[in-house]
Amino acid sequence: MRGTGHRSARVRMRGWGGVTGMAVACAVTAAVTLLPLTHGDGSHGGQDTGRGVTSVVRTTAESCADPEASLPPSGGGGPNIDKIRARGKLIAGVDQNSFRWGYRDPESGTLEGFDIDLVRAVAKDILGDPDAVIFRAIPTNQRIAALEHDRVDIVVRTMTINCDRLKQVSFSTAYFQAGQQVLAAKGSDITGYDRSLAGKRVCTAEGSTAYEALEKESFGAVFKDEHEGTAADPDLLTVPNQLDCLVRLQLGKVDAVVTDNALAAGQAAQDPAVELKGDKPFTTEYYGVAAKLGADDLVARVNHVLEEYRRGGASSPWMRSYQEWLEEGLPGVTGPPAATYRSN
Repeated sequence: MRGTGHRSARVRMRGWGGVTGMAVACAVTAAVTLLPLTHGDGSHGGQDTGRGVTSVVRTTAESCADPEASLPPSGGGGPNIDKIRARGKLIAGVDQNSFRWGYRDPESGTLEGFDIDLVRAVAKDILGDPDAVIFRAIPTNQRIAALEHDRVDIVVRTMTINCDRLKQVSFSTAYFQAGQQVLAAKGSDITGYDRSLAGKRVCTAEGSTAYEALEKESFGAVFKDEHEGTAADPDLLTVPNQLDCLVRLQLGKVDAVVTDNALAAGQAAQDPAVELKGDKPFTTEYYGVAAKLGADDLVARVNHVLEEYRRGGASSPWMRSYQEWLEEGLPGVTGPPAATYRSN
Protein backbone atom coordinates (compact mmCIF):
# COMPACT_ATOMS: atom_id res chain seq x y z
CA MET A 1 0.00 0.00 0.00
CA ARG A 2 1.20 3.43 -0.82
CA GLY A 3 -0.43 5.85 1.63
CA THR A 4 -2.47 8.55 -0.04
CA GLY A 5 -0.73 8.37 -3.37
CA HIS A 6 -3.66 6.55 -4.94
CA ARG A 7 -5.93 9.55 -4.39
CA SER A 8 -3.69 11.83 -6.44
CA ALA A 9 -3.49 9.11 -9.08
CA ARG A 10 -7.29 9.06 -9.32
CA VAL A 11 -7.32 12.80 -9.82
CA ARG A 12 -4.71 12.52 -12.55
CA MET A 13 -6.55 9.71 -14.30
CA ARG A 14 -9.84 11.56 -14.22
CA GLY A 15 -8.10 14.52 -15.81
CA TRP A 16 -6.95 12.70 -18.93
CA GLY A 17 -9.33 14.63 -21.15
CA GLY A 18 -12.68 12.86 -20.92
CA VAL A 19 -13.80 9.91 -23.02
CA THR A 20 -11.59 10.60 -26.04
CA GLY A 21 -8.53 11.27 -23.92
CA MET A 22 -9.16 8.15 -21.87
CA ALA A 23 -9.53 6.06 -25.02
CA VAL A 24 -6.14 7.22 -26.27
CA ALA A 25 -4.51 6.70 -22.87
CA CYS A 26 -6.03 3.25 -22.46
CA ALA A 27 -5.06 2.23 -25.97
CA VAL A 28 -1.44 3.17 -25.28
CA THR A 29 -1.47 1.19 -22.05
CA ALA A 30 -3.17 -1.84 -23.59
CA ALA A 31 -0.63 -1.91 -26.40
CA VAL A 32 2.23 -2.76 -24.03
CA THR A 33 0.60 -5.44 -21.90
CA LEU A 34 2.58 -8.24 -23.51
CA LEU A 35 5.89 -6.75 -22.46
CA PRO A 36 7.56 -8.05 -19.28
CA LEU A 37 7.34 -5.52 -16.47
CA THR A 38 10.26 -4.23 -14.47
CA HIS A 39 11.38 -5.66 -11.15
CA GLY A 40 9.29 -4.90 -8.14
CA ASP A 41 9.33 -1.16 -7.38
CA GLY A 42 -15.27 -17.19 6.50
CA SER A 43 -17.55 -19.72 4.79
CA HIS A 44 -17.37 -18.12 1.43
CA GLY A 45 -20.82 -16.62 1.52
CA GLY A 46 -19.61 -13.19 0.45
CA GLN A 47 -17.75 -10.34 2.02
CA ASP A 48 -20.21 -9.94 4.87
CA THR A 49 -18.19 -12.09 7.24
CA GLY A 50 -19.09 -10.90 10.68
CA ARG A 51 -18.66 -14.49 11.86
CA GLY A 52 -14.90 -14.11 11.42
CA VAL A 53 -12.78 -14.15 8.28
CA THR A 54 -10.61 -17.01 9.50
CA SER A 55 -13.43 -19.52 10.03
CA VAL A 56 -13.21 -22.55 7.77
CA VAL A 57 -15.42 -25.28 6.42
CA ARG A 58 -13.85 -28.68 5.87
CA THR A 59 -14.94 -30.49 2.75
CA THR A 60 -13.74 -33.18 0.37
CA ALA A 61 -12.10 -32.64 -3.00
CA GLU A 62 -13.23 -35.74 -4.92
CA SER A 63 -15.80 -33.71 -6.86
CA CYS A 64 -15.93 -30.05 -7.77
CA ALA A 65 -18.98 -29.24 -5.70
CA ASP A 66 -16.92 -26.67 -3.79
CA PRO A 67 -14.23 -25.27 -6.10
CA GLU A 68 -13.13 -22.63 -3.56
CA ALA A 69 -11.95 -25.37 -1.17
CA SER A 70 -8.15 -25.32 -1.22
CA LEU A 71 -5.20 -26.97 0.52
CA PRO A 72 -4.72 -26.33 4.23
CA PRO A 73 -2.24 -23.52 4.95
CA SER A 74 1.40 -24.28 5.65
CA GLY A 75 4.40 -22.11 6.41
CA GLY A 76 6.74 -24.85 5.25
CA GLY A 77 8.76 -25.31 2.11
CA GLY A 78 8.93 -27.58 -0.89
CA PRO A 79 10.35 -27.69 -4.42
CA ASN A 80 8.50 -24.63 -5.68
CA ILE A 81 9.33 -22.57 -2.60
CA ASP A 82 12.96 -23.67 -2.91
CA LYS A 83 13.07 -22.54 -6.55
CA ILE A 84 11.76 -19.10 -5.64
CA ARG A 85 14.27 -18.75 -2.82
CA ALA A 86 17.16 -19.86 -5.00
CA ARG A 87 16.17 -17.24 -7.57
CA GLY A 88 15.74 -14.59 -4.91
CA LYS A 89 12.62 -13.24 -6.63
CA LEU A 90 8.97 -14.17 -6.83
CA ILE A 91 7.71 -13.98 -10.44
CA ALA A 92 4.10 -12.83 -10.45
CA GLY A 93 1.70 -12.56 -13.37
CA VAL A 94 -0.40 -9.43 -12.91
CA ASP A 95 -2.41 -6.85 -14.79
CA GLN A 96 -1.08 -3.35 -15.39
CA ASN A 97 -4.31 -1.95 -16.84
CA SER A 98 -6.98 -2.55 -14.19
CA PHE A 99 -7.42 0.64 -12.19
CA ARG A 100 -7.27 -0.04 -8.44
CA TRP A 101 -6.42 -3.74 -8.90
CA GLY A 102 -3.18 -3.82 -10.86
CA TYR A 103 -2.23 -0.69 -12.79
CA ARG A 104 0.78 1.42 -13.56
CA ASP A 105 0.63 4.85 -11.96
CA PRO A 106 0.84 7.28 -14.90
CA GLU A 107 3.15 9.65 -13.01
CA SER A 108 5.50 7.41 -11.04
CA GLY A 109 5.43 4.42 -13.38
CA THR A 110 5.11 2.02 -10.42
CA LEU A 111 2.59 -0.79 -10.18
CA GLU A 112 -0.16 -0.30 -7.61
CA GLY A 113 -3.47 -1.79 -6.56
CA PHE A 114 -5.20 -4.42 -4.47
CA ASP A 115 -3.69 -7.40 -6.30
CA ILE A 116 -0.24 -5.82 -6.19
CA ASP A 117 -0.45 -5.48 -2.39
CA LEU A 118 -1.22 -9.20 -2.14
CA VAL A 119 1.73 -10.14 -4.36
CA ARG A 120 4.03 -8.12 -2.12
CA ALA A 121 2.65 -9.89 0.96
CA VAL A 122 3.51 -13.27 -0.59
CA ALA A 123 7.02 -12.08 -1.49
CA LYS A 124 7.58 -10.80 2.03
CA ASP A 125 6.52 -14.12 3.56
CA ILE A 126 8.64 -16.31 1.29
CA LEU A 127 11.66 -14.04 0.75
CA GLY A 128 11.46 -11.56 3.61
CA ASP A 129 11.19 -8.61 1.21
CA PRO A 130 7.94 -7.22 -0.29
CA ASP A 131 9.95 -5.78 -3.18
CA ALA A 132 11.57 -9.09 -4.14
CA VAL A 133 9.20 -9.44 -7.09
CA ILE A 134 9.46 -9.61 -10.85
CA PHE A 135 6.10 -8.45 -12.18
CA ARG A 136 5.06 -9.76 -15.59
CA ALA A 137 2.04 -8.37 -17.42
CA ILE A 138 -0.27 -11.21 -18.43
CA PRO A 139 -3.27 -10.73 -20.73
CA THR A 140 -6.55 -12.24 -19.56
CA ASN A 141 -6.37 -15.03 -22.13
CA GLN A 142 -2.77 -15.96 -21.19
CA ARG A 143 -3.08 -16.43 -17.44
CA ILE A 144 -3.23 -20.22 -17.53
CA ALA A 145 -0.61 -20.58 -20.26
CA ALA A 146 1.82 -18.42 -18.28
CA LEU A 147 1.65 -20.92 -15.42
CA GLU A 148 1.75 -24.01 -17.60
CA HIS A 149 4.90 -22.79 -19.36
CA ASP A 150 6.63 -21.65 -16.13
CA ARG A 151 6.72 -17.99 -17.13
CA VAL A 152 5.43 -17.06 -13.67
CA ASP A 153 5.20 -18.64 -10.21
CA ILE A 154 1.76 -17.26 -9.42
CA VAL A 155 -0.98 -15.28 -11.13
CA VAL A 156 -2.70 -12.61 -9.03
CA ARG A 157 -4.95 -11.01 -11.58
CA THR A 158 -8.64 -10.95 -10.59
CA MET A 159 -8.85 -14.61 -11.62
CA THR A 160 -12.08 -16.41 -10.82
CA ILE A 161 -11.88 -19.87 -9.25
CA ASN A 162 -14.04 -22.40 -11.08
CA CYS A 163 -14.18 -26.11 -11.81
CA ASP A 164 -12.94 -25.90 -15.41
CA ARG A 165 -9.87 -23.92 -14.42
CA LEU A 166 -9.09 -26.33 -11.59
CA LYS A 167 -8.35 -28.93 -14.26
CA GLN A 168 -5.51 -26.70 -15.49
CA VAL A 169 -4.18 -24.76 -12.48
CA SER A 170 -4.23 -24.86 -8.68
CA PHE A 171 -5.89 -22.12 -6.63
CA SER A 172 -5.48 -20.64 -3.19
CA THR A 173 -8.46 -19.97 -1.01
CA ALA A 174 -10.70 -17.13 -2.16
CA TYR A 175 -9.45 -13.62 -1.44
CA PHE A 176 -12.30 -11.56 -2.96
CA GLN A 177 -15.93 -11.97 -3.97
CA ALA A 178 -17.06 -10.49 -7.28
CA GLY A 179 -19.68 -11.06 -9.95
CA GLN A 180 -20.44 -10.36 -13.60
CA GLN A 181 -22.17 -7.11 -14.52
CA VAL A 182 -22.82 -4.96 -17.60
CA LEU A 183 -20.95 -1.71 -18.24
CA ALA A 184 -22.41 0.78 -20.74
CA ALA A 185 -22.71 4.48 -21.44
CA LYS A 186 -24.86 6.40 -18.99
CA GLY A 187 -27.26 7.44 -21.75
CA SER A 188 -27.66 3.90 -23.09
CA ASP A 189 -31.02 2.12 -23.08
CA ILE A 190 -29.26 -1.01 -21.79
CA THR A 191 -30.61 -1.80 -18.33
CA GLY A 192 -28.48 -4.78 -17.34
CA TYR A 193 -27.90 -8.41 -18.19
CA ASP A 194 -31.32 -8.81 -19.74
CA ARG A 195 -33.29 -8.50 -22.97
CA SER A 196 -32.15 -4.91 -23.39
CA LEU A 197 -28.93 -6.46 -24.80
CA ALA A 198 -30.78 -7.81 -27.84
CA GLY A 199 -29.00 -6.72 -31.01
CA LYS A 200 -26.31 -4.88 -29.05
CA ARG A 201 -22.60 -5.35 -29.65
CA VAL A 202 -21.09 -6.68 -26.42
CA CYS A 203 -17.37 -6.91 -25.73
CA THR A 204 -15.72 -9.48 -23.47
CA ALA A 205 -12.19 -10.72 -22.83
CA GLU A 206 -11.18 -14.05 -24.30
CA GLY A 207 -10.90 -16.73 -21.64
CA SER A 208 -13.04 -14.78 -19.17
CA THR A 209 -16.04 -16.00 -17.20
CA ALA A 210 -18.02 -13.18 -18.83
CA TYR A 211 -17.56 -14.83 -22.22
CA GLU A 212 -18.69 -18.15 -20.77
CA ALA A 213 -21.80 -16.48 -19.32
CA LEU A 214 -22.71 -14.97 -22.70
CA GLU A 215 -22.28 -18.35 -24.37
CA LYS A 216 -24.93 -19.72 -22.01
CA GLU A 217 -27.31 -16.76 -22.29
CA SER A 218 -26.71 -13.81 -24.60
CA PHE A 219 -30.25 -12.32 -24.67
CA GLY A 220 -29.72 -11.79 -28.40
CA ALA A 221 -26.52 -9.77 -27.98
CA VAL A 222 -23.77 -9.96 -30.60
CA PHE A 223 -20.60 -11.00 -28.78
CA LYS A 224 -18.72 -13.36 -31.09
CA ASP A 225 -16.40 -12.07 -33.76
CA GLU A 226 -17.55 -12.95 -37.25
CA HIS A 227 -14.30 -12.08 -39.00
CA GLU A 228 -10.61 -12.65 -38.61
CA GLY A 229 -8.47 -9.87 -37.22
CA THR A 230 -5.65 -8.98 -34.92
CA ALA A 231 -5.72 -7.96 -31.26
CA ALA A 232 -5.27 -4.36 -32.42
CA ASP A 233 -8.40 -4.48 -34.63
CA PRO A 234 -10.85 -1.94 -33.14
CA ASP A 235 -13.82 -3.91 -34.46
CA LEU A 236 -13.13 -7.11 -32.52
CA LEU A 237 -15.69 -7.99 -29.88
CA THR A 238 -13.56 -10.60 -28.09
CA VAL A 239 -10.25 -9.14 -26.93
CA PRO A 240 -7.15 -10.26 -25.00
CA ASN A 241 -7.55 -7.79 -22.11
CA GLN A 242 -10.56 -6.41 -20.26
CA LEU A 243 -9.41 -2.82 -20.73
CA ASP A 244 -9.51 -3.29 -24.51
CA CYS A 245 -13.29 -3.51 -24.12
CA LEU A 246 -13.45 -0.14 -22.38
CA VAL A 247 -11.49 1.42 -25.24
CA ARG A 248 -13.94 -0.03 -27.77
CA LEU A 249 -16.87 1.23 -25.72
CA GLN A 250 -15.36 4.71 -25.60
CA LEU A 251 -14.75 4.66 -29.36
CA GLY A 252 -18.32 3.57 -30.07
CA LYS A 253 -17.19 0.23 -31.51
CA VAL A 254 -19.35 -1.70 -29.00
CA ASP A 255 -22.48 -0.90 -27.03
CA ALA A 256 -21.64 -2.62 -23.76
CA VAL A 257 -19.05 -4.62 -21.86
CA VAL A 258 -19.67 -7.66 -19.69
CA THR A 259 -17.00 -8.12 -17.05
CA ASP A 260 -16.46 -8.53 -13.32
CA ASN A 261 -18.20 -5.79 -11.35
CA ALA A 262 -14.94 -5.26 -9.45
CA LEU A 263 -13.13 -4.42 -12.68
CA ALA A 264 -16.08 -2.50 -14.13
CA ALA A 265 -16.18 -0.27 -11.04
CA GLY A 266 -12.58 0.71 -11.71
CA GLN A 267 -13.35 1.40 -15.35
CA ALA A 268 -16.35 3.55 -14.39
CA ALA A 269 -14.03 5.49 -12.08
CA GLN A 270 -11.72 6.12 -15.02
CA ASP A 271 -14.49 7.37 -17.29
CA PRO A 272 -17.49 9.26 -15.81
CA ALA A 273 -19.45 8.73 -19.05
CA VAL A 274 -19.99 5.01 -18.34
CA GLU A 275 -21.71 3.16 -15.51
CA LEU A 276 -22.64 -0.26 -14.18
CA LYS A 277 -26.06 -1.42 -15.34
CA GLY A 278 -28.42 -3.46 -13.19
CA ASP A 279 -28.88 -3.43 -9.44
CA LYS A 280 -26.31 -6.11 -8.72
CA PRO A 281 -24.04 -8.70 -10.37
CA PHE A 282 -25.81 -11.63 -12.02
CA THR A 283 -23.21 -14.17 -10.83
CA THR A 284 -21.25 -14.81 -7.65
CA GLU A 285 -17.57 -15.51 -8.19
CA TYR A 286 -14.42 -15.67 -6.08
CA TYR A 287 -10.91 -14.58 -6.97
CA GLY A 288 -7.98 -16.82 -6.07
CA VAL A 289 -4.21 -16.80 -6.44
CA ALA A 290 -3.38 -19.30 -9.19
CA ALA A 291 -0.30 -21.52 -9.31
CA LYS A 292 0.84 -24.30 -11.62
CA LEU A 293 -1.21 -27.47 -11.31
CA GLY A 294 0.38 -29.64 -8.63
CA ALA A 295 2.41 -26.85 -6.99
CA ASP A 296 0.96 -27.85 -3.63
CA ASP A 297 3.75 -26.43 -1.49
CA LEU A 298 3.32 -22.99 -3.05
CA VAL A 299 -0.48 -23.08 -2.80
CA ALA A 300 -0.30 -24.07 0.87
CA ARG A 301 2.21 -21.28 1.49
CA VAL A 302 -0.04 -18.70 -0.21
CA ASN A 303 -2.93 -19.92 1.93
CA HIS A 304 -0.72 -19.36 4.97
CA VAL A 305 -0.12 -15.80 3.79
CA LEU A 306 -3.85 -15.28 3.27
CA GLU A 307 -4.59 -16.48 6.79
CA GLU A 308 -2.38 -13.71 8.14
CA TYR A 309 -3.69 -11.24 5.55
CA ARG A 310 -7.29 -11.73 6.72
CA ARG A 311 -6.48 -11.65 10.43
CA GLY A 312 -7.25 -8.53 12.44
CA GLY A 313 -10.78 -7.58 11.46
CA ALA A 314 -11.11 -3.93 10.50
CA SER A 315 -7.36 -3.41 10.91
CA SER A 316 -6.27 -6.46 8.90
CA PRO A 317 -3.92 -6.03 5.94
CA TRP A 318 -6.80 -7.12 3.70
CA MET A 319 -9.11 -4.39 4.99
CA ARG A 320 -6.41 -1.72 4.80
CA SER A 321 -5.76 -2.61 1.18
CA TYR A 322 -9.50 -2.67 0.40
CA GLN A 323 -9.97 0.75 2.00
CA GLU A 324 -7.07 2.19 0.07
CA TRP A 325 -7.92 0.87 -3.37
CA LEU A 326 -11.47 -0.45 -3.66
CA GLU A 327 -13.81 1.07 -1.10
CA GLU A 328 -14.63 4.15 -3.16
CA GLY A 329 -15.89 2.14 -6.13
CA LEU A 330 -17.11 -0.94 -4.22
CA PRO A 331 -18.44 0.37 -0.89
CA GLY A 332 -19.99 -1.70 1.86
CA VAL A 333 -17.58 -4.64 1.93
CA THR A 334 -17.02 -5.68 5.55
CA GLY A 335 -14.31 -8.27 5.08
CA PRO A 336 -12.82 -10.96 2.85
CA PRO A 337 -14.41 -14.33 2.11
CA ALA A 338 -13.47 -16.83 4.78
CA ALA A 339 -11.20 -19.69 3.79
CA THR A 340 -12.54 -23.11 2.91
CA TYR A 341 -10.15 -26.05 3.03
CA ARG A 342 -10.15 -29.57 1.69
CA SER A 343 -10.09 -32.36 4.27
CA ASN A 344 -7.49 -34.47 2.50
